[in-house]
Amino acid sequence: MTVPSGFTASLSPAERAAYGRNARRRASRSCHGWYETAQQRPDPIAAIERQSADRVAELVPIRYGRMLESPFRFYRGAAAIMAADVAPLPNTGLQVQLCGDAHPLNFRLLASPERRLVFDINDFDETLPGPFEWDVKRLTAGFVTAGRANGFSLKEQNRTVLACVRAYRERMHQFAGMRTLDIWYAQDDADRMRELVASSMDREARRRTAKATARARTRTHLEAFAKLTRVTAEGRRIAPDPPLITPLGQLSPDQSESGRVKEFQALLDDYARTLPSERRHLLRHYRLVDMARKVVGVGSVGTRCWVLLLLGKDDDDPLLLQAKEAQESVLAAHTGGEPYDNQGRRVVAGQRLMQTAGDIFLGWTRVVGLDGQGRDFYVRQLWDWKGIARPETMGPGLLSLFAGLCGASLARAHARSGDPIALAAYLGGSDRFDRALAEFAQSYADQNERDHEALEAACRSGRITAERS
Repeated sequence: MTVPSGFTASLSPAERAAYGRNARRRASRSCHGWYETAQQRPDPIAAIERQSADRVAELVPIRYGRMLESPFRFYRGAAAIMAADVAPLPNTGLQVQLCGDAHPLNFRLLASPERRLVFDINDFDETLPGPFEWDVKRLTAGFVTAGRANGFSLKEQNRTVLACVRAYRERMHQFAGMRTLDIWYAQDDADRMRELVASSMDREARRRTAKATARARTRTHLEAFAKLTRVTAEGRRIAPDPPLITPLGQLSPDQSESGRVKEFQALLDDYARTLPSERRHLLRHYRLVDMARKVVGVGSVGTRCWVLLLLGKDDDDPLLLQAKEAQESVLAAHTGGEPYDNQGRRVVAGQRLMQTAGDIFLGWTRVVGLDGQGRDFYVRQLWDWKGIARPETMGPGLLSLFAGLCGASLARAHARSGDPIALAAYLGGSDRFDRALAEFAQSYADQNERDHEALEAACRSGRITAERS
């Protein structure tokens, strides 16, 4: 695994702080507020089309249709566009493991291996080492875009961004004073989240937080099993819902069921070798009975994603895994990092470095698909206590609270791989960085709206074909 460069653990705390302050010479805190459309800016639609070229052709119109629904939906699928826009800007050189797509909907409630409900980042498809501020910029511009979708005033939008960045900065200062192992073990569990929400004195926030945590605990693999499967003459099988869920038998009707299961059992065996020995032992208690292709997300639509149905002692003892294709990170062209032998391994390594609540079945593999090409995948459980936020339903106060939770959680993830002392020294004690990010987020939200309009124009002209929900 490639670790973030420029790590300063061999220096004294004073030297590490000086290293962080010296990064202001490379990129002042105020400079992060600047964003203007480059004169030679690449065509944003071409960037989306390049991604689509290697995806399942019949699913690409669904991706375009979802991105056309709103600027916020477009933003979720436009990580490659933003990476190309942000990379040429002055950067701090303070490296961390980046999420790469830290928009608001990629933060959610998750189950830890100890069965505790925690708040954490959930999407690492684009993870790579890079300057810490790239993730912060992605997150803050996402909150402005969400605020605009909700009809918030400019002041309310900025208040949300300031809450996010202030929480990031203050949490990083906390980590700068902590022992190294304490940073690694730090979690944002549901109890801490409730304490933060309770301190706001916002009754609606407390009600919705309680509802979200209760709902997350019901989103187990058993609920997914009941929703996604049905009883057939052969036993439990995945229920078709094309094109969103298409069982393998419908994709390769000329192959027998036993032949298909045998082929993908080899896939499962290869994936199992990436798990710790005790997890491999646990996986051997299950047998693979069915697979289906599943459409997921917005930016990921068109990538190959499989749901694997495994059963234990009987039909009421299920395990649902999701094998999702991992393509090259959108950051790869801008970071100069070492290439990975398997993009699924890149995703898993980044997730394990950033996330405190790792899935016990997280691993990777390479698959020779129906088209004969080798493709990289990472594997995890399909649902496991996942609670998804809905920023588009939040009022200004609740969105600001959520932004603070996301900013603090991102700081924790960055502190695990980067140098919190250097980062805290760079950020300083004033709100200069916070205010700069508020300016950037507004400017980039404007850019995102223009790009969304460009996609609409491409659809009207026939350049792209969209399938709207």
